Amino acid sequence: MVNNNAKNRESWGSRLGIILAVAGSAVGLGNFLRFPGLAARNGGGAFMIPYIIALLILGIPLMWIEWTIGRFGGGFGHGTAPGIFHNMWTKNRFIKYFGVIGIFGPIVILMYYTYIESWLLGYAFYSITPQYSALSTTEQVAGFFSYYLNSNARYIFFVITFVINIVIIYFGIKKGIEKFCNWAMPVLFILAIFLLIRVLTLGPLNVSNPDWTPIKGLNYLWKPDFTKLKDAKVWLDAAGQIFFTLSVGIGVILTYASYLKKQDDVILSGLTSSATNEFAEVILGGSIIIPAAFAFLGPENIVNVVNSSVFSLGFITMPMIFNNITFGNVFAFMWFILLFLAGVTSSVSLAQPAVTFLEDEFDIPKNNAVISFATITFLFCLPSVFLMNYGVVDELDFWGGTFSLVLFGCIESILFSWIFGIDRAWDEMHTGADIRLPKIYKFIIKYVTPVVLIIILGSYLFQGGINFNKGFLWFDVRQTNIYKVITLVEVPKENISAILFTRIYLLTIFVILAVMVREAWKKRRKN
Repeated sequence: MVNNNAKNRESWGSRLGIILAVAGSAVGLGNFLRFPGLAARNGGGAFMIPYIIALLILGIPLMWIEWTIGRFGGGFGHGTAPGIFHNMWTKNRFIKYFGVIGIFGPIVILMYYTYIESWLLGYAFYSITPQYSALSTTEQVAGFFSYYLNSNARYIFFVITFVINIVIIYFGIKKGIEKFCNWAMPVLFILAIFLLIRVLTLGPLNVSNPDWTPIKGLNYLWKPDFTKLKDAKVWLDAAGQIFFTLSVGIGVILTYASYLKKQDDVILSGLTSSATNEFAEVILGGSIIIPAAFAFLGPENIVNVVNSSVFSLGFITMPMIFNNITFGNVFAFMWFILLFLAGVTSSVSLAQPAVTFLEDEFDIPKNNAVISFATITFLFCLPSVFLMNYGVVDELDFWGGTFSLVLFGCIESILFSWIFGIDRAWDEMHTGADIRLPKIYKFIIKYVTPVVLIIILGSYLFQGGINFNKGFLWFDVRQTNIYKVITLVEVPKENISAILFTRIYLLTIFVILAVMVREAWKKRRKN
């Protein structure tokens, strides 16, 4: 039932607008940098099997769950997880505090994502300069990357990138995010298709190995090595990538969907946004980097490169390839602008839950909410900029981009299917729907998705602790991932102070958000 007393909130200008905005939230650096790296690291085609399975039983069900409960919560004037969870389980006064994760996670990701995003703007600028065009070897390109990360220019491009994000958010859902995504997404796809055509028409790039062609690189991506499927890490990487690429488990889709009207479709719209993202990731992202890298490096060297960093193909290998072909600086500029646009469409979505929380729960005018958010978040981003060499970005990525995603996905899946009730949830999903889902998805959403999420969460926490030796099954908590994370046993000594500082201020942020939720509900009770 919709609360008729809910205050008037912003709304999307068109159905295409929200589809492109949600797709823009999903289409980001993960599509063009992280996915190709993980696919190459995990055996090419072998990775695609668990990836597609995870998409069908985790990604798409969670996407529908978030679209549905976001629209449901918006009817009560709530656009973030604390308020939405409260209205789904009104008898439990603590459930709203679990929703804090849906605000905390996006803020944490934004702290480092914006900084990495700014590299792309910097690289786009440098790609058309003589200094960059002269780079032709792996050592030179890698050296330039180190030079950039230690130059004053990185501060300038970070500030510019941060301001661009805030300006878009300042103009709101319809005039800001929707308007930006309406032109940025088509431009992004045009650039990607153009680059794809150029890559696939490249001849052999390695003189000593003329058989390494881009077309054979496509075969590497899609031809599975079934022996790789025995490795549990391949399955975990695939599931993790689905979370990352579809922006599920973050809290962003909840907020975007809260601006829908009660009769707006969520099933077909959600499926369309997911399909758009998968096209960008698998067809474009995978088919640009991997074929080009295969032609230049060969199958074995690709694995060696991505084992050092999944971003190496995008920041080192691709620039090196472009700098060795005709008009390479033009293609390099297109590549980095493409990545920058993809980054911005994602980062603005990461900011929206916190801004919406201030608007909905504290009645702060939008402009004031954005200014307050920008001031505080800029300070939050500084550790990523100044302490990156001490492992801070990796720490933020673990808590915000891995742990929070899986935990939040577990909570909302169980809440939706078991507390809210699958029958009620199924009816809510189909309100205003343009298509009807096969009933098998009712079973998947209720049983399969929550169970798989719990298994993934348990694997993240306790992997390494369960051992089978001499016929006995035993558990050693000191060997688990969670023990190693908490005790910092694998953190270099020179990084421990920075990591402890990071954890303290992350805990502080979480506590502050929880206190703000409590105060917001006190205010509601008084009113």
